[in-house]
Amino acid sequence: MELKELKPVLIWNLFDRITKVPRPSKKEEKIVDFLLDFAKAHHLHAKKDKALNVIMTKPATPGKEHLQTLILQSHVDMVCEKNNDQVFNFETDAIQTRVEGDWVKANGTTLGADDGIGMAAALALLTATDIEHGPLVALFTTDEETGLTGANALDPSFLQGDILLNLDSEEWGEFCIGCAGGKNTIGTFTYQAENAPAGYFWFEVRISNLKGGHSGSDIHKELGNANRILARYLYELSKECPVVLSKIDGGNLHNAIAREASAVAGVPAASKEAACVLLNVLQAELLNELPAEDRKVQLSIHSAAAPASSIDRTTGNRLISALYALPHGVMGWSFDMPGTVETSTNLASVKMKEDCTIVVTTSQRSSTASSKADVVNKVTSVFRLAGADVRSTEGYPGWKPNPSSPILQVSEQVFRKLFGEKPQVISIHAGLECGLFLEKNPRLDMISCGPTVLGAHSPEERLEIPTVEKWWNFLVELLKNIPAQTHS
Repeated sequence: MELKELKPVLIWNLFDRITKVPRPSKKEEKIVDFLLDFAKAHHLHAKKDKALNVIMTKPATPGKEHLQTLILQSHVDMVCEKNNDQVFNFETDAIQTRVEGDWVKANGTTLGADDGIGMAAALALLTATDIEHGPLVALFTTDEETGLTGANALDPSFLQGDILLNLDSEEWGEFCIGCAGGKNTIGTFTYQAENAPAGYFWFEVRISNLKGGHSGSDIHKELGNANRILARYLYELSKECPVVLSKIDGGNLHNAIAREASAVAGVPAASKEAACVLLNVLQAELLNELPAEDRKVQLSIHSAAAPASSIDRTTGNRLISALYALPHGVMGWSFDMPGTVETSTNLASVKMKEDCTIVVTTSQRSSTASSKADVVNKVTSVFRLAGADVRSTEGYPGWKPNPSSPILQVSEQVFRKLFGEKPQVISIHAGLECGLFLEKNPRLDMISCGPTVLGAHSPEERLEIPTVEKWWNFLVELLKNIPAQTHS
């Protein structure tokens, strides 16, 4: 079976066409041209801004002119991942799709349902001739996957509407009404390279076999952080005897909980046994402290050759103290959405550079701007007390949940009417474009929804066919029931 044979025919036909247009992040010119040509062919007013974001507008159907203007928003780029045995060029080749049971998949590559199906839904709603709706705007943003840069650079005039429906959620039956904003805070330690002291026992200590996870969606699970465990060991050891660092490394990505970390350190020869015993004690303690997913954690110690140089002791001690003192994990829970993380921080990575610096990257998230600023200040204060230079990235804003949102209430009513059950209302502890939209138009009333997409960002990505039809029926009914304009 081909995509064009699936129902509803209109949305699947459009999704099929979209899969044939190359659209890697930061190289979206072909899909932008496709959208502008599509608008011209269907007599829709369209324009693009300097960041290649595109909007299309469609007037209300007769009798629906009094409804609020609805913005249907999706992003045009896709994550480009393929299996090693797959010969494929994402800049020139069309995605090869197939239907397997209730799922649409790609042949050895990402499918691009994130967010190609959102684009298809918006285009279908714009071109359908049998749907009642108020004034519609379709907004297509660029480069969502690698930094939300299209939304960040969006022309504010493209957000002239009352309600925004983000079409980028990946679990049917869920309405998302909030997300976290984020910022990275980075501490840089500058050290003097000194001759390694003689008469020391040198060893490599390694933390490994932790589960790791996403620093947003998994932060509440209290998973082990290899950087923190390494810092705990080195701090405890420094209470027993002098510790000199030669190398240190841990974690990689700002949005990942560190799975592995290691250090090359030295202690006086007489403290060799103490260094080994302390590591064994910590291993036993962690088995009682960590969740079940992390009880395979491995703490290992091996003798190492004496290095030519080491980090000066003052900087090394300050670094160890800072890594041990830096907060990590959930810093606050939402009062509006009980059980949802509102604020967190992640001790993401520790990297030595060739210019005698050690860069410690942390990542803060919150759906409340003031709480995000507060935890950034906490992290900054630890770095400053330890003598590090500190800087923070510009970051991106959050979207504070509003359980009293009018469009949420209407959406819940429509969902119950169509499916006889209540949808799940969630807020995610990760970034969405919605936070940036709200910053540009604070009066927007927003929710996010979509069909079920599993395995996004990997060649295992797949789109559940029955949920697309349910989602389409929901969207069609929702458009009829958009609240009326209010005049002040």
